[in-house]
Amino acid sequence: MATQEQVHAAFKQHFNKQPRAFFAPGRINLIGEHIDYNDGFVMPAAIDKGIFFCIAANNSNEANFVSADLDETYTTLLSNIAKNDGWKNYVLGVLYVLQQHGYTIKGFDCAFGGNLPVGAGLSSSAAVEGGLLFALNELFDLGMDRVKMALLAQEAEHAFPGVKCGIMDMFASLNGKKDHVLLLDCTSLAYQYFPLQLDDYRIVLINTKVSHTLTSGGYNNRRQNCEDGIKVLKAANSTYTSFRNIPSKELVNYKAILGDEIYKRCLFVTQEIERTQLAATYLQQNNLVAFGKIMFEGHEGLSKLYEVSCAESDFLVDEAKKYNAVLGARQMGGGFGGCTINIIAKEKAVAIVEAITTAYQTKFGITAEVYEMGISNGTYEATL
Repeated sequence: MATQEQVHAAFKQHFNKQPRAFFAPGRINLIGEHIDYNDGFVMPAAIDKGIFFCIAANNSNEANFVSADLDETYTTLLSNIAKNDGWKNYVLGVLYVLQQHGYTIKGFDCAFGGNLPVGAGLSSSAAVEGGLLFALNELFDLGMDRVKMALLAQEAEHAFPGVKCGIMDMFASLNGKKDHVLLLDCTSLAYQYFPLQLDDYRIVLINTKVSHTLTSGGYNNRRQNCEDGIKVLKAANSTYTSFRNIPSKELVNYKAILGDEIYKRCLFVTQEIERTQLAATYLQQNNLVAFGKIMFEGHEGLSKLYEVSCAESDFLVDEAKKYNAVLGARQMGGGFGGCTINIIAKEKAVAIVEAITTAYQTKFGITAEVYEMGISNGTYEATL
């Protein structure tokens, strides 16, 4: 993982000019998982870890990239953007969608890297895509606002990496606000900020160290399940226009025509939409205890209904439930590994996390990584 200074050093090593610097944060999601692509509401926040960029125009028809984390370089002609592999597809996808939407960009040099653990569910890919879009927008005066950039970043991930993600990750990275969470309506893209008054609590992520590859099919399969399910529900009941207006308690009436697997996916989505709306009420009341309870409920749904958890994540959440000082915990991100997010009383956090990770080491032989998160502003131009 690279610091801003290391990214700057990598840029100077490869390109003989002074760059501009940008920072694109990763994100956490407190509640509302897998419903950004199901017409739901989500509650993410930008964090104080992310991807650093150093970038400058080069007066050519080439885009030159340096991945400071991997110590790899890549050059492409802007007139010949095509799919590649690995990290290259995330930056190439950005160039592709800009061209598809008629934006003119000229040659540039770019070094990037950061302190977001890859595969931890903190949206490193969204930070790369949104951060590069933001930097190019500033560098070439493209005139995009942050909502437009989030939409293009989502399109970029669909285009070349091939992950049919929702809008949440990119939107949170670009539009975050320090010490606040976003309540984002993923249909209208209307959003509100809510102060996150943690006071005597802290947000701690515990990384299972189990890698997840969303492009392997699990993520896209769940999305297809939901698309199939909403078609069946709309055909069966004309009042159902979206998952957001289907009460979860009514779904049992359609279990037979949905089939067991799709029923479970749809039940999770409707319940999670309800939980996220309730979460906003709890934050307005500063009721962190009630908020934490629905985090635990959300994990149960991710594990048993949406089936995107894993034994390691389930174990960490079950261990967290043993401590009254842990208000809530759940798997976060696309699933199949990554991090659990925990709200823990400050005075007991160190001892509890040590106990949980020790038990995890004993059970799985894996040394979990632990990160304490601060809530950050969205993508911005940094100083060197």
